[in-house]
Amino acid sequence: MSPTTIGFVAGMLTSIASIPQVVKTLKTRHVRDISVWQPLLLAFGVALWMIYGILINDLPLILANITPLICNVVLTGMKLCYGEDDI
Repeated sequence: MSPTTIGFVAGMLTSIASIPQVVKTLKTRHVRDISVWQPLLLAFGVALWMIYGILINDLPLILANITPLICNVVLTGMKLCYGEDDI
């Protein structure tokens, strides 16, 4: 397997990894078992990776971090919004 293929697969997997949690949380509005720190720290981390990609002009790195950034920001927002009402 070539390094490019490994990088492509890694980027795709990390890009879609948060989608199932976001979908489940949207459906159930249950956030009690989700730590606010996990999606918040991931959002900051992928934002920094995206900024790094912009600085070095690496389009695949930029694109690979858009979806997880959106997902983790949304998940953090749902944790803050639904957290008080979660039983």
